Amino acid sequence: MKAIILSIAISIAMLFACGSKKAEADQVISFKVTGNCDMCKKTIEGSLKDLNAVSSAVWNKETKIIEVAYVSAEISEVEIHNAIARSGYDTEKVKADDVAYEGLHSCCQYERTLHN
Repeated sequence: MKAIILSIAISIAMLFACGSKKAEADQVISFKVTGNCDMCKKTIEGSLKDLNAVSSAVWNKETKIIEVAYVSAEISEVEIHNAIARSGYDTEKVKADDVAYEGLHSCCQYERTLHN
């Protein structure tokens, strides 16, 4: 009985390990995302972390530019912008919802100049 339970547990673990693998990116884009600090960096990059089609996302606090590597057959550039905007940050193409923006920590609330 213990062997059966162990076998099932190993099978489930392998299934989750295989299912969470990121696809290999075929496209890299860079664009502006407004933010202020290291907490912003964590949230902006984290907004794309769970998207299997995104293999990497790195936001530069000084330049306000994010570089995203992704699989273009699985996700569009607009969907990437929307995911970031849902976390409260304005991108070049999508303005964050006011409620999401207001939910940011006070040090993360930036001057909203991208979309007037």
